Amino acid sequence: MAQRKIEYFYSTHSAYAYLGSRRLAEICAAHDCQLIHRPFLLSPVVEQAGGRPFAGRNQAHVDYFFGREIERWAAYRSVPIITYRPTYHDNALTLSSGMVIMAERLGQDVDALAHGLLEAHWRDDIDLMNPEQLSQAARNAGLNPEPLLEGAMAPDVQAVLQANTDAALRMHLFGSPTYVLDGDPYYGQDHLELLEFGLRQPFPDTTFQNPPVGAA
Repeated sequence: MAQRKIEYFYSTHSAYAYLGSRRLAEICAAHDCQLIHRPFLLSPVVEQAGGRPFAGRNQAHVDYFFGREIERWAAYRSVPIITYRPTYHDNALTLSSGMVIMAERLGQDVDALAHGLLEAHWRDDIDLMNPEQLSQAARNAGLNPEPLLEGAMAPDVQAVLQANTDAALRMHLFGSPTYVLDGDPYYGQDHLELLEFGLRQPFPDTTFQNPPVGAA
């Protein structure tokens, strides 16, 4: 039987990608799945899905979904995490995403790097555009950071980042993380258990029908 593949769409600063990262690795190992990393730019994906930018949400929404929920899932999955929004959370994702793409291209341990960057951002409050801090995060994950940083901003590498973003837009994904198994997306790390169920016993194709949005 051919090895199953999971396409992993995520932003390198995503709290929920971090919270599910170790569990995702366990699922892939248990079911002999290949994890295909698709780091992408989050903002255009959220915008297309109808989501509001962070500054456009009310305080209660932010405090619940980007505060209390993060705390609870961190406790549930035993994931160490800071208790505030990372200081440099709004900085660009191009450099860190480029490192992930380079790691996969060079045959380095991309799973370890992706987790290490997410962990460094959400546990250690690093700046994902700071080369020195990214270097240390890569070393902590067991990788040589030099070739990753050297190639991360190359046009062909950044083109892959844009292609991943375009793919997420074509698939009408909602945000980060999204795990795609056999073309079927599972949005959010809180759906990892459903993803594992789908690996054991594939879900039937959907037959559910909704009326067109906006219809009377």
